[in-house]
Amino acid sequence: MTHKFDVVVIGAGAAGLFCAGVAGQQGLKVLLVDHSEKVAEKIRISGGGRCNFTNRDATPAQFLSENPHFCRSALSRYTPQDFIELLQRYGIPFHEKHKGQLFCDRSAEDVINLLLAECAAGQVTRWQPCSIKSIAGPEQTGTSGYQIESDRGLIEAPQVVIATGGLSIPKIGATDFGYRLARQFGLRLVEPRPALVPLTFDGDNWAPYAQLAGLALPVLIETSAPDASPKQRKKATVFSEDLLFTHRGLSGPAVLQTSSFWREDQPIRVNLAPGLDLAATLLRAKASSKKLIANELASLVPSRLADAWVSQDPALQRPICDATDKALLALAQRLADWQLTPNGSEGYRKAEVTVGGVDTRDLSSQTMESKQPGLYFIGEVVDVTGWLGGYNFQWAWASGFACAHALAARHASLAEAA
Repeated sequence: MTHKFDVVVIGAGAAGLFCAGVAGQQGLKVLLVDHSEKVAEKIRISGGGRCNFTNRDATPAQFLSENPHFCRSALSRYTPQDFIELLQRYGIPFHEKHKGQLFCDRSAEDVINLLLAECAAGQVTRWQPCSIKSIAGPEQTGTSGYQIESDRGLIEAPQVVIATGGLSIPKIGATDFGYRLARQFGLRLVEPRPALVPLTFDGDNWAPYAQLAGLALPVLIETSAPDASPKQRKKATVFSEDLLFTHRGLSGPAVLQTSSFWREDQPIRVNLAPGLDLAATLLRAKASSKKLIANELASLVPSRLADAWVSQDPALQRPICDATDKALLALAQRLADWQLTPNGSEGYRKAEVTVGGVDTRDLSSQTMESKQPGLYFIGEVVDVTGWLGGYNFQWAWASGFACAHALAARHASLAEAA
């Protein structure tokens, strides 16, 4: 038996669910397919289970892409305020944590239930679990649409939306399906890599800092090429966030943000005492204090951090009044501009998102349709990646919304031509 729909959306995550619901409410007969039993696992685990569903301050400036202007159109047509109003219509309570980040008061399940209700309002048919075996385009089928072989039978539709996400967190179902399909239809890819992910360091070099595991503190952090000029460094993206030491390296919002920009062999630079003039403070203390350097330093930075730094240099293991100016200035410089080179990251298993994906040169920024007519890509599978803090969900809503309205317009055009 052949199942016929106006649109097939593959991937029941944030972008796929939202797009399916909006398209269904535009009057389209929509099938939503996912290979997992549960929908939206990434929503369920995000924000510590409370889903950081958007950011009030989202602009194109918070998104990475080979074409940074690509996201502008979709983001302008479906804004954070639009999604906030949708939550309010469903009576879902939420709060702002900081820096515009919005979270559910109760649980991420509220957002999932909202998306399912939107799909129900659009009379969307959902098949789960359902695996896609192959997709043939009009060129192969000799028809005007797509034929999709699934483990629930053959599906025919003139329009197909790929919302299968990236490679991040394979244990909840991430696959490379979207990338493989893009290649099948001759679309280009920007090489995917893990992002919003902890960074790791060589074991021997990290040994002095492994004892700091669990320590968190506010820092300024950036990454730039090893041979970056002062002018290039001025343009580097600097984040003011909390850093977390781990047994294997560094994590916390500061590092997750920086990891999206970091490339192999690039150093990162960390100011462990932002807002303080360490050199002047230590030199003043030298003139009036007989305390150990570690004790004086512990009044400026966490004591565990002070002990770890001082323990690496015998010239610092003495009262501050006995230290040379040179040693104190070197200590201040190292804490204010700590330079270190990761040997890698924790990879896709701990990455919150994937940088890279379907090349935006092969997609329409207004519709999300690819150069293969009737084939659309939305959400994380596209080479658009937001910063930490609700931006990636906003891209899911915005790209899904733009796509849904384009589906309806193309459907009407096809009907008129027929």
